[in-house]
Amino acid sequence: MYNFLFFLIGFGFQEMVILLVIVLVLFGGSRLPSLAKGMGESIRNFKQGMAEADAEDEKKDKPKSV
Repeated sequence: MYNFLFFLIGFGFQEMVILLVIVLVLFGGSRLPSLAKGMGESIRNFKQGMAEADAEDEKKDKPKSV
């Protein structure tokens, strides 16, 4: 999946290295772990919210048996 996405966007190895250097220059090495942790928590919360929304949709779609 990720390889297809990088191919679609046009990111190769050289572009990824340049992007990493730019991020290191902008944020510094000491702040990168906290940024990565924050991004990981955001992704986890997003996935959890999507799962909860799907569960609510399935619960609404089920017909109530009488």
